[in-house]
Formats: sequence, C-alpha cells, structure tokens
Amino acid sequence: MTTPAHFALLARYNAGMNQQLYDAAARLTAGEFTADRKAFFGSLAGTLNHLLAADTIWLKRFSTHPAQFPALLAARDLPQPAGLTHSFGDDLATLRAHREKLDAIISAWVPQITAADLAQTFEYRSMRGDAYRKEFGLVLLHFFNHQTHHRGQASTLMTQAGVDIGVTDLLLWVPELP
Repeated sequence: MTTPAHFALLARYNAGMNQQLYDAAARLTAGEFTADRKAFFGSLAGTLNHLLAADTIWLKRFSTHPAQFPALLAARDLPQPAGLTHSFGDDLATLRAHREKLDAIISAWVPQITAADLAQTFEYRSMRGDAYRKEFGLVLLHFFNHQTHHRGQASTLMTQAGVDIGVTDLLLWVPELP
C-alpha cells in the first residue's frame, strides 16, 4: 500500500540522489559526459536527458489531476518535450538547472498529495495518444520507480567512466525509529 508519507520519502530520496548523481557527473570531462557508452540512451547526457523528458511529461500530466495541486501550476508552463529522447542540451550545467527546477516542483507538490488523491482514478494519454485510466497512487509509484531505474543505469555509466557516485540505497533515507 502506498501512502502520502511513502511518496514524501521517495521525493526526498529522488532529489538527494539526483544531486549526488549530478555532483559525480561534474567530475567527468565534457567528452566523457557525452561519450556514447552503448547504453539505451547512448551516453550519460542522453540518459539524463531522458529522465528530464519523462519527468517533464509526467509532471505536465499530473497537473491535470482533479485535485489541481497548486505546486504543479509551474509544470504546466514547462515546454512539452517532443518525446522520450528529447534533448535539453549536452552540457551538465544546463541539464542540472532543469533537474533542480523539476525536483523543486516535485518537492513542493508531494506534501500536497492526500490518501484520497492517491486512490483516485487518473486519466491521461500516452505520447502516441492512447488513453489510460489507472489508480493515481500506482502511476505515481511508476514515476518514482522510473527515475530510480534510470539513475541505476547512469550509475553504471559513471562507474564505467571511473567515477563512484556513492551509496544509492533508499534504506539510508528511511528514518530510524526510536
């Protein structure tokens, strides 16, 4: 079962891991950052661009949720990516600025989500125009899982380039109980 508290944890983890990943990527040269490493999205830059595109697409979709979350008003104004391989650029500073903007929106939005919101049916369309009706909480779980999945790929690319991004376990973000 998912709860608003679970998503608050995932939002903190997401922002923290993104910062950790971008800090580590800053140790690469521009050529290493954009080098084709035969990953699904080619390079580390391609992988980070994919995450930005997917997150932007989802945040724009989430801004249509019947709850009309105030923090997602900023997402409505974001340019719509052309697709999941949309490029926001090939330089780390540009990508990091967009990442931080998205993470700020996510961090402001997640505390606005209630258990009732999570249980609602969420309707959206894929990039191809296919219509879907799914439980919002499970779609939101996909949103965070997708980020974790591709950060794992980025971590592998960083390791291949000789850069250790550090510990990435969600467990370290889970609060200790008294």
